[in-house]
Amino acid sequence: MRVSRLFAAALTLLTVLNISAADFGKPVTWDRLSLMIDGRRVCPVMGEVHYSRIPADEWQQEVHKMKEGGVTVIATYVFWNHVEEQEGIFRWDGQRDLRRFLEICREEELPVVLRIGPFCHGEVRCGGIPDWMFTKGCKMRSQDTKFLGYVEKLYRQIFSQITGLQWKDGGPIVACQFDNEYRGSGDYLMALKKIALQTGFDLPFYTRTGWPELSKPVPFGEMLPLYGDYADGFWERSTQETSGNYYKAFNFKAFRSSTAIATEQLGNQQEKVSKGDEDYPYFTCELGGGMATAYHRRPYIYPEDAYAMALVKLGSGSNLLGYYMYHGGTNPEGLTYLNENQRTVATNYNDLPVKSYDFQAPLGEFGQTYPQYYMLRPLHLFLQDWGEQLAPMEAVFPTPQDLKKGDDSQLRWAYRASTDNSGFIFVNNYERLQQLTAKKDVRLEACGVKLPRLTIPAGTMAIFPVNIDGIRYATAQLVAKRDGRIYLMQIEGIPTTISMADGKTLKNIKAKGRAKPVYKNIYLLTRNEAEHLFMDTEVVNTAESVRYQKLHEAGPLRKIPIGVQKVAEEPTDADFQQAAVYSIELPDADRKGRLLSITYQGDCARLYADGQLVADNFQYGRPFLYGLWRLPEAVKQLELRILPLQENAPIYLPREAEKTPGERVLKIEIR
Repeated sequence: MRVSRLFAAALTLLTVLNISAADFGKPVTWDRLSLMIDGRRVCPVMGEVHYSRIPADEWQQEVHKMKEGGVTVIATYVFWNHVEEQEGIFRWDGQRDLRRFLEICREEELPVVLRIGPFCHGEVRCGGIPDWMFTKGCKMRSQDTKFLGYVEKLYRQIFSQITGLQWKDGGPIVACQFDNEYRGSGDYLMALKKIALQTGFDLPFYTRTGWPELSKPVPFGEMLPLYGDYADGFWERSTQETSGNYYKAFNFKAFRSSTAIATEQLGNQQEKVSKGDEDYPYFTCELGGGMATAYHRRPYIYPEDAYAMALVKLGSGSNLLGYYMYHGGTNPEGLTYLNENQRTVATNYNDLPVKSYDFQAPLGEFGQTYPQYYMLRPLHLFLQDWGEQLAPMEAVFPTPQDLKKGDDSQLRWAYRASTDNSGFIFVNNYERLQQLTAKKDVRLEACGVKLPRLTIPAGTMAIFPVNIDGIRYATAQLVAKRDGRIYLMQIEGIPTTISMADGKTLKNIKAKGRAKPVYKNIYLLTRNEAEHLFMDTEVVNTAESVRYQKLHEAGPLRKIPIGVQKVAEEPTDADFQQAAVYSIELPDADRKGRLLSITYQGDCARLYADGQLVADNFQYGRPFLYGLWRLPEAVKQLELRILPLQENAPIYLPREAEKTPGERVLKIEIR
């Protein structure tokens, strides 16, 4: 994990080429293939970040970092119970200041898709619907007129914050989503849209989640269905490794949706989408950039998981990569804890950490970078520079689309081709936690062009161009096209051959970086060079050990209850009174950009400042982190409480977790 907080602007070279502020207000249309802005096809990269889960003074920096990662559209929820936790008292201050967040997105030239509920889920208490709503005697998420009356008040409040910031006004808001993961009649979604339109929402398009199948579809064209996929799910009831249908996310397939999302709510799902949905463009809004940890199930996500899923979605025909989450966050302070948990009246399927919503996202809870932040950048730069060319290309599937978990019998690949015989070949020889082997003597062909016979190493994921920009084919991956230069990324373990349309063929060439072309205007980069292309050198803070001491041993072990949703319940505040207690001394040093990193043995831990809970963690193999700059300067000491890990606890711990029963601090440092 990289934890630097210093990023250079790189504004000149990293200008978003397919969407910019100059496009705000221009006509936005769509057809069955893609979005079009002023008649130009675009393939956006959408990153989810929840503004109310990040302190307001960090928004500018974090939104800019998302842009540097290649994100071209921001998605964010407006959680109802974050802004109206008490009936009739709306809060749009501090980190709930939606308008200021949207203004920052405008300054960074990033369009916004606003997900306005009323139900959002997002692992928020009651899915975002305030507790007081459940005392009103109306049916939630229905056409009950009483319920819709409250929704109207919510939408009017949201609209008061976005006035003048809609796309038609030259603002960043290009679309909004109604509700989330709704499975009933489309009439309810249309009722929400009617309220929004009457309130004043007037946007180029509107969206909904394309899963599960609606019992009655919405009229065609009213809302674009957006899809998702994840490498693993904290919501699975099982505590076994690789349970569920997540392996399907690593297969090229025409089926757009997922049968693995929200299985605790939706049960077993069939590979079926609502009638007519395939006449829309294929977009995603919840492609797993990481995964949250629930108390009973704690997946450890690898950067290859996110990268392989994104590449597979592109190869399968998607023209919008939407990540959930792209940036993690921290639940804000409220009248009560605002995390999803089994003890609440609704949306009580899982026990999530009280504060942390890190999500192992490309940018974590405190803006720290996980490896997929860099790993995904070459894909995002590629979409900025070749998205217009990729968008009209149809997906072709030469290999079976229904491979079983761990199937190693053949290479997984697909290609997309246009009518002018240009195209891209997509290769994926990776599946999460499965040992796929090298595939030998592979012959890939697309658009009438045969690539040389190749051995595709285990774990390889790549996109090879065919008849693109003077390149007949290449066994390297296109990354960017700027200032007359074309940059390709060398694929480790595959000899690089570049065959030019002018008849020149270069074989077994090595990366020479940005300093020297391998042929005319062609530059070949290593993966690391491609991941950091157009970024100044990152400064990584050195780690410093921190003094700590144990104050109290842990008390008697709690009996882990099984909750109403038949999975293990997380500890309560009272349970943490029996935790082992440590004091941590904070050095007198500048805390800006510094992370406290705690590696420990145990079940879960909490961090307190002056008696107030500031952070918590379910141990799963990565360090427990906290951004020290969020503390008042007067705080010189923190209290750490750790509950011991119990033998045979009914929880899933990944391979990387410390599974020794008991508790102890292994290391505390500041990075």
